[in-house]
Amino acid sequence: MAVTVSLVALFGLVLIFLLRSKTLGYGSAFIAVMFGFYLASTGVAHQVNQLIAAVVDAVHNL
Repeated sequence: MAVTVSLVALFGLVLIFLLRSKTLGYGSAFIAVMFGFYLASTGVAHQVNQLIAAVVDAVHNL
């Protein structure tokens, strides 16, 4: 749970940075957020969570 909240905060900060630097438009940011929201409600969500957990574990073990 703590990793999920941390990743949400990290991705949120990256999204805000991209919006403020005008690298990403508001429409594209909305599409990115909606894609993540709907991806989380599909059957792929479990595999994505496992992948992120494996990456976080691998980075932690470096």
